Amino acid sequence: MNSVSLLDQIFSQLPENCESDDGHIRLVVGLGNPGPEYDTTRHNIGFELVNKMAKAKDLSWKRDRKFRAKIASATSSLVLAKPITYMNLSGNAVARLARFHKLQPDQILAVYDDVDLPIGRLRFRASGSAGGHNGIKSIIECLGTDTFPRLKIGIGSAGGQDAMVGHVLGRFNEEEWDKMQKVLAIAVDGVNCALSDGLDAAMNQFNRRTE
Repeated sequence: MNSVSLLDQIFSQLPENCESDDGHIRLVVGLGNPGPEYDTTRHNIGFELVNKMAKAKDLSWKRDRKFRAKIASATSSLVLAKPITYMNLSGNAVARLARFHKLQPDQILAVYDDVDLPIGRLRFRASGSAGGHNGIKSIIECLGTDTFPRLKIGIGSAGGQDAMVGHVLGRFNEEEWDKMQKVLAIAVDGVNCALSDGLDAAMNQFNRRTE
């Protein structure tokens, strides 16, 4: 699950002269783990966000092995993606997509769970460390930079490192899940704001928002 082949390493590398055309976000990547056993878990909240975006835009998901991801896209101006590499290797899928679409890191928005934020809290950022999140760590390694936009969605504290795995791979209770549906609707609005008006506008309007 966590091994990277030499071929994967080669195809994950971004070309040195990769140039963006306008600086606008063109790739939104929801992070999570593939498989029904991970559906609706806290760690897969990024998948839930892009699922809602795809549904709202009437887009269907297609598995594309060359990208190591499921893709939903009507045009090349906006691509939604869900890596099928498992969380720890998310960067492989992201870098492949970036290479194919000739994207700069600032045109890629990663959406993922954050245990350091209260449940339902949103936070857009333009850059930053992985903060202990293995999916973001993988993206940083594969892109060679931590300067790419991201949206963190709070899933609440695990209550200690020993409980971390069970917390992130566990599911929300009914009350939490109802709250997260409202939060995800707001998060979709936030991502659409970032797409249309830029990341700064999304940060100003949506950071710290919950319901």
